Amino acid sequence: MDNLAANNQETPAQVTFRSMMMEDIPAICEIEKEAFTTPWTANAFQNELTSNQFAHYLVMECGKEIIGYGGMWLIADEAHITNIAVKGSYRGKKLGERLLTELQQAASFLGAIRMTLEVRASNYIAQHLYEKMGFRPVGVRRGYYTDNHEDAIIMWADLPKPSRT
Repeated sequence: MDNLAANNQETPAQVTFRSMMMEDIPAICEIEKEAFTTPWTANAFQNELTSNQFAHYLVMECGKEIIGYGGMWLIADEAHITNIAVKGSYRGKKLGERLLTELQQAASFLGAIRMTLEVRASNYIAQHLYEKMGFRPVGVRRGYYTDNHEDAIIMWADLPKPSRT
């Protein structure tokens, strides 16, 4: 959750979302390496897709190119975002907002009424986006990040009821 940017550049019109598949993992790992100082491994994503019954992962595509992804664990009526990132060349186009909205809608549809995440204390851009999307800081996990022992801000949001269209 380190590198979501939100500014006023235009969003690509042809963005689509779908469930993550095993064959997406190499592209996801490239975005992970670009976005995070301690990226998840291919094995971690494989485990999430094959062995974690609580895991739900989405990819965001522009045409056939994977330009972002997000994951969450759904436990009872709560969703916990595990990771979310947008490819560097697509940042600043409000795609983090689109991706987070999609995750929130999916969580709500699956029965979640609240969502939580952790974000680096120094990542003001992401914190601003999360606050814009209804998240509020509720606590701190001291030394949460293993690369530099930076604190994580714990944020929670109530989710909208799923729309019935």
